[in-house]
Amino acid sequence: MRQGRLVFLGAVITATCLFAKVTVDYDHKVDFGKYHTYSWIGVNVQDPAWKDITANAIDAQLAAKGWQKVASGGDASVTAMGATRTQQTMETWYTGGFGGGWFHRGWWGPGVATTTIERTPVGTLHLDVFDSNTKMVIWHGESTDTLSGDPNKNELKLQKAVEDLFKKFPKAKAKK
Repeated sequence: MRQGRLVFLGAVITATCLFAKVTVDYDHKVDFGKYHTYSWIGVNVQDPAWKDITANAIDAQLAAKGWQKVASGGDASVTAMGATRTQQTMETWYTGGFGGGWFHRGWWGPGVATTTIERTPVGTLHLDVFDSNTKMVIWHGESTDTLSGDPNKNELKLQKAVEDLFKKFPKAKAKK
């Protein structure tokens, strides 16, 4: 019975870990068709080895949108910030009592409660695009996903997260 619960718990954790949470917001009044170049303000990540990896993933997506990177003076300015944290999840299982584990608060005989703590590393990437002239944010994207112990898998997750963010990047407004 306990093994079945652990398998179920593992399946739930795996399913929630497979999908990154992506949110995007932007200024709906802005015509994104007027932006053709961009410059970096900066990339701020906890691990310096990920600075270029993060910037390259974003550069590739902006290039796919037709934007060209320039050293300074771009139509838009881009900044990225990444961070990691550990998310803790507590699970409590009851054994003994009536019904194969549905024991609670002294009903139907003796039982044991077992609580486990799962610690899962989670990474978050914040990406902002500013109008270089007005210095106002025109687009903001955020992606949060669980991390693995394998840097190669994490790099693939970063690539996928950035792709997912830019799927929601606004198109140029149609000319009237």
